[in-house]
Amino acid sequence: MTVRLYDSKAQALRDFVPLREGHVGMYVCGPTVQSSPHIGHLRSALVYDIMRRWFAYRGNEVTFVRNVTDIDDKILAASEDFDGDGKVEEWWALAYRVELEFTAAYNLLGILAPTYEPRATASVHQMQQLIGRLIELGHAYPAPDGSGDVYFDTDSWPAYGELTRQSRENMEAAADADPRGKRDPRDFALWKGHKDTEPASASWASPWGGGRPGWHIECSAMATRYLGPEFDIHGGGLDLRFPHHENELAQSTAAGDGYARYWVHNGLVNVGGQKMSKSLGNSVYASELLELASPLAVRYVLGAAHYRSTLDYSPTSLAEAEAAVDRIRSFLTRVERRLAGTRYVGVGSPLIPDAFAAAMNDDLGVPQALAVLHDTVRAGNQALDAEDLHEAAVLHGQVVAMVEVLGIDPRDPHWDAPEAGPAFSALDTLVTRLIEDRQAARDARDFAAADRIRAELAAAGITIEDSQTGTHWSLGS
Repeated sequence: MTVRLYDSKAQALRDFVPLREGHVGMYVCGPTVQSSPHIGHLRSALVYDIMRRWFAYRGNEVTFVRNVTDIDDKILAASEDFDGDGKVEEWWALAYRVELEFTAAYNLLGILAPTYEPRATASVHQMQQLIGRLIELGHAYPAPDGSGDVYFDTDSWPAYGELTRQSRENMEAAADADPRGKRDPRDFALWKGHKDTEPASASWASPWGGGRPGWHIECSAMATRYLGPEFDIHGGGLDLRFPHHENELAQSTAAGDGYARYWVHNGLVNVGGQKMSKSLGNSVYASELLELASPLAVRYVLGAAHYRSTLDYSPTSLAEAEAAVDRIRSFLTRVERRLAGTRYVGVGSPLIPDAFAAAMNDDLGVPQALAVLHDTVRAGNQALDAEDLHEAAVLHGQVVAMVEVLGIDPRDPHWDAPEAGPAFSALDTLVTRLIEDRQAARDARDFAAADRIRAELAAAGITIEDSQTGTHWSLGS
């Protein structure tokens, strides 16, 4: 089946046809590293990680580029008072410190490292070259006031507004730069001349005077540097469609580049039914999430909604995610223990069920794919209970394939799964002995003792399940 993606520019589902067969080039707008990562950053990064994994599963070579914006107005402002007490931190030191926070959070959630992760400060030369081309083609102009600013001339590009389907006449003034040398308020900054109030270290020499790049030109230059003048997919949060992605598209195509063939945008995050924002004081940071639940559960909950929908987060969703991944873990453990030493070991090859593949091919339908996963887990447990070991082995293989694609395999050493360590072996020995004592009590019709053992295990966070194949235990509910 063909993968279909919702293209924000076309405002329609489109069959995905890569520029080069067997290869997918993806550029995703990464963080502006002025403050710690929050749930919205994690959700966006995870969306494109799952998309990347699905393309790779389908046999494609994926070149995945996610940038780091490490020079920007927000970073300079944050460095001036980074601790709230007036203490100054060098802008580049703040950017690097925050970048490490993002990297650590991505790693904890099992988000694959990009093929390339360029920093904006390492591509200033390419940005200047692109600005020079735009000036030569008549689509950009240096400010006449000697400020060193360079602006994109939005009136020179009739297609401006095509991504978000806006007419230039109805657009608000661009607020990304001092309007000191603009021909029109809607023109946006490509290069920002250095100001005396800014640190000298935040300035690069250029044909137009010392200064630094505008935000929009950074992504255009980095995307084409690492993926070429035309590539397959440009991704990012819905909040980036305008003005950031609109301006990227305009300046890149005006310079003669084909640029992105598909524009994909993930939905935003609500917290308790409200839009997450600093002004409301309801931002949920990565560090807070990872204190409330395991990284695996956080990954599960942030990836469970359809990527284009608004994710409504509440702490209860983390508990539900913990229970969901524990059901998967328990099933895989049950099957592997039961099949050990039997002729059914290796019977279940890791094949994706057709219904799962259909869901993922249909605009990355993760909610429907998860439904297939949990249905398969239930069917696998029923097969075990019925002693149909062949069927259990087949379904085990399907579950393994699905959790690997979604990046939520609880047996992966990345998650420090307790089943993989000596502590779990010791726990297994102790719990198994208590289960045997409980069974002995039941055989002796001492039901009070049997119930007491079950209650003691439950108090320790251990759930036991009686079935035709015996009693099995798992951590959590």
